Amino acid sequence: MIIDFHTHIFPDKVAPKAIAKLADCIHMEPTHNGTYDGLLRSTENAGIDISVVLPVVTAPHQFDSVIRFAEQVNEKFYQNGKRGLFSLAGIHPDSDNYADQLKLIKSLGFPGLKIHPDYQGREFNDIRYKRILDKASELGLFVLTHAGFDVYSPDKIHCTVAMIMEVLEDVAPERLVLAHMGNNMFYDSVEAMLLGEKVYIDTSYSIAHVAPERLLRMIRKHGADKVLFASDAPWSDQKKDVEILKSLGLNDNEFARICHENALKLLDL
Repeated sequence: MIIDFHTHIFPDKVAPKAIAKLADCIHMEPTHNGTYDGLLRSTENAGIDISVVLPVVTAPHQFDSVIRFAEQVNEKFYQNGKRGLFSLAGIHPDSDNYADQLKLIKSLGFPGLKIHPDYQGREFNDIRYKRILDKASELGLFVLTHAGFDVYSPDKIHCTVAMIMEVLEDVAPERLVLAHMGNNMFYDSVEAMLLGEKVYIDTSYSIAHVAPERLLRMIRKHGADKVLFASDAPWSDQKKDVEILKSLGLNDNEFARICHENALKLLDL
């Protein structure tokens, strides 16, 4: 079984415009069209059983519409026998009623949520994120955050390793997932400071851009029980990323943990 823990889609009516705008902004060509059907085809073609969809709430007023779309995705997931696409929830740090929104996320059956400091215009060690992480831990929700460089905000890193270490010290979130091998493009700092800490890291985007020997070293230093296979589709090719993971030289136990066991525990599936 293979679970891709980091993918993106949009509602059909906004997907063409959203994908075109993002592609132009980040100077990358998507590997699918950004729709439910597009990601589902990519998922099946790659031999992946489940792709986890990560919504990004870019303004507080988007919360309700993002949750509705995520519920629609998950309704299809259960209709399809727990295969295909499964969506997390999302939240914006500027929401005045963040605690109530997190309680709603929990009550609707979402196991976790996505935040994105770059797209949300806040630094990861901002008190608003700390409050969200603390409340999420209280409710038993995990939080996945973008970490490190993002082409959307090339001149400012909104989630640095130093910020992460501060949050771990101040909040000690129960289940925090850091995208892009802990900090996109800042792998020296990850290796020096972050690996071995009580956090999950996912392989999204980084898996195709970090030397295989370094990937394997980082995975083993951090512990395969805290690593999640992820692609970042449509900004990475799911099939190629699966092939890279298979070629790393992981043993059967490591491969199983990274490909599905860790993910199933977080998703409670």
